[in-house]
Amino acid sequence: MRIGVIISDEPRINDEIRVSQVRLIGPNGEQVGVIATTVALNLAKEANLDLVEVAPNAKPPVAKLIDYGKYKYNEKIKAREARRNQSTAEIKEIRFRLKIDAHDFEVKKGHVIRFLEGGDKVKVTIMLRGREQSRPIGGVELLEKLADEVQDYGTVESAPKQEGRNIIMTIAPKGKKVHTQSEQRRRGAESRAERQARQAARLAAKQESKAKAAQAAKEAVASVEQKEDKPSKSAK
Repeated sequence: MRIGVIISDEPRINDEIRVSQVRLIGPNGEQVGVIATTVALNLAKEANLDLVEVAPNAKPPVAKLIDYGKYKYNEKIKAREARRNQSTAEIKEIRFRLKIDAHDFEVKKGHVIRFLEGGDKVKVTIMLRGREQSRPIGGVELLEKLADEVQDYGTVESAPKQEGRNIIMTIAPKGKKVHTQSEQRRRGAESRAERQARQAARLAAKQESKAKAAQAAKEAVASVEQKEDKPSKSAK
């Protein structure tokens, strides 16, 4: 029996990176250069970050210092927003009677316009009763009148046709954008984007502060070690 191999799309991080050297990119996109993987791992630990292999096929592979948990969270947020902004058009249905008065016609026409403005297709149905089925031309004329009065908002996608006791016509919204977000959703998305930008800025500042503190500590240790290596004047 052949055993299949599961290949993960996730990048290798930290101790999963087995190569001896990597081309390191800092947390702010700065090019550190080619260094030993062990050194890169130590730098990641000191900065409280992860070493993530972002280009495994490069020679040597490229790795970056990032907060991987934060990175994955942001990716999920982006994917969720992308799904939310995708086309989500629906087909709404409005039903008319053949003998509809002018007021009811205007009310239902308003519903059709509202649906079209929201980016949804509208299926308009004329319901025929009794003897009306033998004279469907009146229903076709009513649908054509409706299409003419909403032409600024939609176009006829399916011309009026009789299906059993009903006459049906489909109107599609105008424009390339099928789904239009409401003002409330738009403002909510902008507010979320602003919060995420502020969080990212605070995180970057925190990481930069940690990196500077780690560098200062290294320099201090190096200075102490250098002084200890020099023979004291009294020993001469």
